[in-house]
Amino acid sequence: MEKTITLFRPTGPKELELELVQASGFKRWPPRLPEQPIFYPVTNEAYAVQISKEWNVRECGAGFVMRFEVKAEFMDRYPIQKVGGGNRTEWWVPAEELEELNENIVGLIEVIHEFHT
Repeated sequence: MEKTITLFRPTGPKELELELVQASGFKRWPPRLPEQPIFYPVTNEAYAVQISKEWNVRECGAGFVMRFEVKAEFMDRYPIQKVGGGNRTEWWVPAEELEELNENIVGLIEVIHEFHT
């Protein structure tokens, strides 16, 4: 059995409303927009929940936390970035490598939390 790493991604409603993740059968992340040079999944659920509640809900009226598994061998190339105190850690995957990340997802992308104003 191949070793995987659990990643979390806080998202706003656009990624779900536009059915981008859902349209892929919950198997792929959509390409980044030109102003989004990195895709940054976070390392823990608590941090993803915090971002979703404090940022996505405030800015967009709703927030979601997604969980997905990626082959550990692929994720090993990205150092974990500490972006603040406590549990604020994430991976920075360059936008041009997102398709390769998608190819290394094991299983489905799951919605594990949903928050609304």
